[in-house]
Amino acid sequence: MAKTLYRLGRWAFRRRRLVAGVWLGALVLAVAAAALAPAGEEEDLSMPGTESQKAFDLLDERFPESNSQGAEARLVFKAPDGQRVTARENRAVVEHTLDSLDGGAQVASATDPYETGAVSEDGTIAYSTVTYTADAVDLTEATKSALQDTASQARHAGLTVEIGGSALDTEEEPGGTTELIGVVVAAVVLILALGSLVAAGLSLLTAFSGVGIAFGLVSALAVPLGLSSTVAILALMLGLAVGIDYALFITSRFRDERAQGSEPEEAAGRAVGTAGSAVVFAGATVSIALVGLGVVGIPELTKMGMGGAGAVALAVLVALTLVPALFGFFGRRVLPRAVRKASSYRRPGNERPHRVPTAAGRPGLGTRWARFVLRRPVAVLLIAGLGLGAVALPALRLELGLPGDESKSVKTTERRAYDLLSEGFGPGFNGPLTVVVDTSDSADTRATTDQAVKTVRGVDGVASVGDPAFNRAKDTAVFTVVPKTAPDSGETKDLVHSIRGAVSGVEADTGAGILVTGTTAMNIDISEAMSDALIPYLIVVIGLAVLLLMVVFRSILVPVKAALGFLLSVGAAFGVLVAVFQWGWAADLLGIEQTGPVMSLMPIIIIGIVFGLAMDYEVFLVSRMREAYVHGASPGEAIVSGFRHSGRVVAAAAIIMISVFAGFAGMNSPTIQTMGVGLAAAVLFDAFVVRMAIVPAVLALLGHRAWWLPRILNRMLPNVDIEGEALGRHAPVSATVPDAAVRPFAVRRH
Repeated sequence: MAKTLYRLGRWAFRRRRLVAGVWLGALVLAVAAAALAPAGEEEDLSMPGTESQKAFDLLDERFPESNSQGAEARLVFKAPDGQRVTARENRAVVEHTLDSLDGGAQVASATDPYETGAVSEDGTIAYSTVTYTADAVDLTEATKSALQDTASQARHAGLTVEIGGSALDTEEEPGGTTELIGVVVAAVVLILALGSLVAAGLSLLTAFSGVGIAFGLVSALAVPLGLSSTVAILALMLGLAVGIDYALFITSRFRDERAQGSEPEEAAGRAVGTAGSAVVFAGATVSIALVGLGVVGIPELTKMGMGGAGAVALAVLVALTLVPALFGFFGRRVLPRAVRKASSYRRPGNERPHRVPTAAGRPGLGTRWARFVLRRPVAVLLIAGLGLGAVALPALRLELGLPGDESKSVKTTERRAYDLLSEGFGPGFNGPLTVVVDTSDSADTRATTDQAVKTVRGVDGVASVGDPAFNRAKDTAVFTVVPKTAPDSGETKDLVHSIRGAVSGVEADTGAGILVTGTTAMNIDISEAMSDALIPYLIVVIGLAVLLLMVVFRSILVPVKAALGFLLSVGAAFGVLVAVFQWGWAADLLGIEQTGPVMSLMPIIIIGIVFGLAMDYEVFLVSRMREAYVHGASPGEAIVSGFRHSGRVVAAAAIIMISVFAGFAGMNSPTIQTMGVGLAAAVLFDAFVVRMAIVPAVLALLGHRAWWLPRILNRMLPNVDIEGEALGRHAPVSATVPDAAVRPFAVRRH
């Protein structure tokens, strides 16, 4: 692979105008397609095979005139202080508002709160349920505008009016202040790490090119493929983070090769052949883990994984082609100023530098840290391991759920409607359950349904049970159950299971099928499915990590160590999520207005993404150690060499990723906010605690045993040559570069 990428890097350098033109054209086309495409809409989560989804499917079959998962809005009216919503003038406003809605485009019905009894006991709050003939994703902007205009008219008349339900479902779009701060921090880190504005700008330019294409494609395909804004933001977040990192790694290796005397084209080829090999492997691991999210069975999660994997794949292609092409455009300006001054040139226009002499000065921070770990490996291992274990302890109390209107900002009308309904009718009113009674195999439909209603009313935790409604064939009934507790509470989850257990007796007696569904029940079913899938998915990811790293490092113990370190960093990240989003620690700093269960999709998403990023740092850091070891260095010298060459770059890459992810933590979307905090914490722990402390400590304790591989496995496993050994044998090296400069440990081989 190294030789193929070496030739690709040299070709991109020589054909830089062609390469740059192709990527520029792709960016323009993607942006144009996104600008011309209609905006995508949010979709409700679904999971085929769950009881809730089976009930929705049954309702669509037995009630074809209605849409069981159609859009719904709740217009909540509150009278001014000291007044009742039942007063004549206030009632007239409410009825006029509903009359203007009823019969509108896509409106199926709008209930009258005074006829249905939807007025609070104190008479201050009332609500109307507006149902639509289309799903929320299919509602037109005209329909939504009509709903908002109607509410505005009622507000002008003196009432407080808020809109809940799925009809609006407002989401924050990317591009806010916090994301910009993350990019600025990344730029500062690049400048400090590379010592060159041009080199830093090159990394940012290539990253923005790749993420612009990815974001444009996701936006353009949003409607035909049903991609939500979460998919687009995940592609933006991942593409930006890995795009900067991959460009940084290749640029850093290019500068090393140039400083050692290689000609520009040769240095570009070697940079892509060595660091580019690590980029390909790292990008592949991230993509595989993200695509693997599809095995869970949730369509939205599958789309998120595919969108993220596509963004990462684009970042890899950009790093392997556009980055070396830009080396040709920028020339010596990619090098640090100190290196440019120290380099001597024969005549103007000659791009062949002599090797820059190495000054005998104080070792860098990475070298000093590696030597410190070598002196005290046990102490470093214990402190780092126990520290991560302590941070991971809150993860034992992890509760999963799906955010609803209660988790949105109080600036949104959905959250304010949620609070008004809780105030007037109780917290459970925001999460009603729907019970479907299938009596197609039962002789007496009415009697069976009455028995089911009576049974459900007797379940502890039920606030009220509505009257059943029957379909035209009289073989299916449906009724609503209002819990006493909020939709995201553990008591409501227990209630769903209690109702399902209670009606099983009715099913046995009558032969009917009774299913519990509704948005709340669907969220509970999905959360439980996520919990059940977490351990199997983790096992698959860990197994994949061990196998891939075994191929890369030709070792058994190095992959096992990497996998265990990955578990520690993920566990610590989950501990942070529990502390922040469940317990409310530092919630005010992040603008979190409502604590509750962690979004059920987050653990699997974080595992998939962090797995790939953890392998990034493992490969970029440990591959330089193995490169030194196979060239003759002792285990201790190899560790120091790895930190001397890659420690600073890995640290800079980690800080960049942390700043990008943390920038998304300031968004109002609970999904993106949770993802930003979780990924930022995971990268922090994995890069600076696991890879920078635990990895060298373990390798120091293992010594030569760390690089042992049984002969049978050595013959069976393919050799991917991630260290670029083939380049030393086959690729030409500039005559001005001494062999010792390229292979500093080529004194002897073990």
